[in-house]
Amino acid sequence: MSDKLRVGLIGGTGMVGQRLTILLDNHPWFEVKVIAASERSAGLTYEEAVRNRWKMEKPIPEVLKNIVVKDGAAVEEISKEVDFVFCAVSLNKDKTKELEELYAKHEVPVVSCNSANRMVEDVPMVIPEINGEHIEIINSQRKRLGTNKGFIAVKPNCSIQSYVPAISALSEFKPKSILACTYQAISGAGKNFEDWPEMLDNVIPYIGGEEEKSENEPLKIWGQMKDNKIENIKEPIITTQCIRVPVTDGHLAAVFVSFESKPSKEDIIKLWENFNIPESVRTLPSAPKKFLKYFEEADRPQTRLDRNFENGMGITIGRLREDKVYDYKFVCLSHNTLRGAAGGAVLIAELLKAQGYI
Repeated sequence: MSDKLRVGLIGGTGMVGQRLTILLDNHPWFEVKVIAASERSAGLTYEEAVRNRWKMEKPIPEVLKNIVVKDGAAVEEISKEVDFVFCAVSLNKDKTKELEELYAKHEVPVVSCNSANRMVEDVPMVIPEINGEHIEIINSQRKRLGTNKGFIAVKPNCSIQSYVPAISALSEFKPKSILACTYQAISGAGKNFEDWPEMLDNVIPYIGGEEEKSENEPLKIWGQMKDNKIENIKEPIITTQCIRVPVTDGHLAAVFVSFESKPSKEDIIKLWENFNIPESVRTLPSAPKKFLKYFEEADRPQTRLDRNFENGMGITIGRLREDKVYDYKFVCLSHNTLRGAAGGAVLIAELLKAQGYI
């Protein structure tokens, strides 16, 4: 009998759910036991449910092909079969929030890839290498929900996970203003070029809701736990533009930043290259060995060449130079469906297990 934790994938037929099946195949700690989706997919085998919309380069894991997909709304039934769930549903915000809370109140920990609960004050929104300690707020959340085991933890928006780590490494110099323009892959919309031929030879300068998330979520990640909630910091002030570009995977950011105490270029590169992953994270199965990598080459990082750094869980940075308006500017890159979505969620789940929350 396996001693692995039993996992449910709620929203398992979408792009993030598909990526989760690949990442969890032969995972040392976790084993997928339930896949759930919308009512129209319920009753089909997983292979049947994704037959015409499988978007991963790797094939469907053999062990999951014949799992019968459940209705994600069957919370009571699913709760009896899992130890925790990943939630990556395609519902509106209110329905997503309601569904995730329902699982939590059925004593099922929820690791969410959705935005609905990100700004709830007692829900930890975590990049484990940066603010893993925020998971301690779960104790307060459980009191609010009236649960013993159930809770919700979320991963941040994929658009911020290139530049937030790079700036977090420089916190001792107190960043005070940030401009970030992100150039985001179409997989961030759950699509590929077959689904979205309009993206070929095209750039769309708008992604609904993305700029608000990009400007506000870092303030919670950098916030402090106080009085049973996470308080957002007031600075830095962040302004963003989020642009969809014809790339399969990988979100690139052009970043401009000013500091209260301006560092030297050498100081910045040294902090990036020597970033110390916390011991509590370093030993987790999905953790990168090196989190931040700086390229000296003028034309790096490049999306196609560098998005898979550290199996897609690392951040690459380049083109650091002084700016005429801000103190410095640079570019950085993250893999949006690995670090930014499914992989980030798996790493959070590993941290929660290691710390005894699931």
